[in-house]
Amino acid sequence: MKQFVNKFWPFFFLFSVWFVFANPYFIKGKVLYASDYQVNFFPPWSHYQKFAGPVKNNAMPDVHGQIYPWKKFTIDTFKQRQIPFWNPYNFSGNPHLANYQSAVLSPFNILFFIFPFIDAWSISILLQPLLAGLFMYFFVRQLMVSKVGSLVSAVSFMFCGFIVVWMAYGTLAYAILYLPLALYAIEKYLQTKKLLFLFLLATTIPLSFFSGHFQISLYFFLSIVLYIFFKGVIVRKLYAIRYTLYAVFVGLVLSLPQLLPALELYKQAIRSELFLLSEVIPFQYLITGIAPDFFGNPVTRNDWFGHYAEWASFIGIWPFLFAIYTVVRVENKKKFFFVFLGLSALIFAVNSALSPVIISLKIPVLSTSAFSRIIVLFSFSFAVLSGFGFDALLKDIEKKERKKIISLLSVTAVFMIIVWVIILFSKLYPYEWLIVAKRNFILPTMLFIGGSFLLFVSIFIRSKVFLLLTVCYLLFAASFDSLRFAQKWMPFGNREFVFPDVPIIEGIRKNIGYGRIYGNIGAELTTYYGFPSIEGYDPLYIGRYGEFIRSADTGEFQKGERSVVKLSRGGKYTNRVLDVLGVSLIFNPIPDTNQDWAYPVWKDQARNIIIYKDDKFELYKNTQSMSRVSLFYNVEVIKNDREIIKRFYSDNFDFKQTLLLEENIGQFKQGSGSARILFYTPNKIDIETTSSAPAILFLSDNFYPGWIAKVNKKETKIFRADYTFRAVVVPSGRSTVEFIYENWNF
Repeated sequence: MKQFVNKFWPFFFLFSVWFVFANPYFIKGKVLYASDYQVNFFPPWSHYQKFAGPVKNNAMPDVHGQIYPWKKFTIDTFKQRQIPFWNPYNFSGNPHLANYQSAVLSPFNILFFIFPFIDAWSISILLQPLLAGLFMYFFVRQLMVSKVGSLVSAVSFMFCGFIVVWMAYGTLAYAILYLPLALYAIEKYLQTKKLLFLFLLATTIPLSFFSGHFQISLYFFLSIVLYIFFKGVIVRKLYAIRYTLYAVFVGLVLSLPQLLPALELYKQAIRSELFLLSEVIPFQYLITGIAPDFFGNPVTRNDWFGHYAEWASFIGIWPFLFAIYTVVRVENKKKFFFVFLGLSALIFAVNSALSPVIISLKIPVLSTSAFSRIIVLFSFSFAVLSGFGFDALLKDIEKKERKKIISLLSVTAVFMIIVWVIILFSKLYPYEWLIVAKRNFILPTMLFIGGSFLLFVSIFIRSKVFLLLTVCYLLFAASFDSLRFAQKWMPFGNREFVFPDVPIIEGIRKNIGYGRIYGNIGAELTTYYGFPSIEGYDPLYIGRYGEFIRSADTGEFQKGERSVVKLSRGGKYTNRVLDVLGVSLIFNPIPDTNQDWAYPVWKDQARNIIIYKDDKFELYKNTQSMSRVSLFYNVEVIKNDREIIKRFYSDNFDFKQTLLLEENIGQFKQGSGSARILFYTPNKIDIETTSSAPAILFLSDNFYPGWIAKVNKKETKIFRADYTFRAVVVPSGRSTVEFIYENWNF
């Protein structure tokens, strides 16, 4: 029994720390979803007073407007025995699997086939810190760090700033937490030459790339390659390094089902053209590495800068000091890689001379995303170094290396005193900001004072009991500091507030048919419940579609916006877009009536007929809306993009009678006919047409590579129509048309 406890106690400790964090889910029945935020801030629920209550954290709207509804759509589509290639509920249709953050290929999706949806979601969120801690522990132990030192590394990584602030998304943390596992596999293979560890290394790569955030997976991948070359310099066994690189290549090939569709979408998305100066971290903000709320916290609504998540570098006061001790005092070849990786990441993340240079190179992904997120490599590296530093500190205590320890404590104490002088006596920041800094710098100071006292006494008193007390305190301080940070940030919501039923949802479901809906609503309503919308929020949308929608404001060509497609509520050609895209329902909260931010559906009662009303909402039927599928007999051919936009939005253009194409397909006789949708799923649409003459079938879904069309079972070409939609030629008589998404990249 004693041997068992001695072997496995670190895992019990790690699991205990994790369970303390996770206990609101397991014991109190809470869920890992900010449901209180949803029902208080997002329509339609926000209009009902019965959901009113305190909101803990309102700093992660993307979970509600993107990640969670996309996950629901992914699982629902899988359950229909289709691969969720295409999402028809946002942007008038948009690639879904190719949209990286959908994480369609994540192996953790299997949880949703075992547990109820919200429980599967909660478990997948909670697994992130646990896996991060376990993988880090295995890796640092492999580097010959003690069990306690490895626990310090594990705890500081599993609840580091990056993992905690992005945990609720279920994507970014997964993309990086496999890094210690990959490096562990490299170390084990170099030691044992067993193919099992090459297989493990190869597996970690698609696991990261399937996790839902390409930028972080790119950092993960580059770190692995750098580590292999670093090991090649140290071990000088080129054949072993060659095989690890082969494993990396195999892992990259296994990742292609996600990478190739994503690259195809990236080329067509507006995000690929927007090379902006990404967010970088101000130097003074680095103090949040030891005091995460020094500049406030969105949870308490007192953060100053507004970039809390993007700039999170926290690892804790004592893990940070242990890492510094490694950098300054430890003579160990193993440390150099992590010193190099950590400091390089820090230099690129902060507002240094290098970061603008890298961004100006217009490197895809890096230059179009928040470059500061590379700070995660700093947190990871310093978490590894903290284990080395902890062991070195204990050895120096045993050797009575008093000068080294006192130097560390003295320099840190001077730094802390300087910070306190600034807080108490300077006018560097407004008084109300300094009050926040003062309150949030107390805990790191107290933890430092407590540990310093024990360390100072330990170097003068030879006592195993006192040394054990010091070790326990330092491990406890690191764990407590991390747990407090994580528990403060992460929202545990009420289960009953997760997408509760309200009457308007059933009203939409009964009236929408194959039409679309328009109003001040987002994916938390449209994608989650399967209501097609013409708008959307995400940087990876088809660029041409964003241009088409935005140009409706004035009729002049406009580039799409960075991360949103939103049709102007009072644009000159707003009604034209609503009609051509088959928007049959207008969603109007009653308090929005006569407000500038709402579409003025109430102004034209001939055009818009009320079909549903309760005490909170109205639904209007757009009587001028075209069907999602229509037959055309008149065609104009325009090859210049801007001229297409100009023509479509010209006052003398009859968009219901004439279709704009980009290539000649011959002349069509006047005729009459009809088209109707027989079957509509994300990847397959069946349409029936009846026409007195050959015609062009128009489908107001986005044109995109990967879609094929068959007319009467024979494959035919899909033409791009009206700038960004689909059209095929159909013969006279009765025909069946199939649109099928077959992504060749996948």
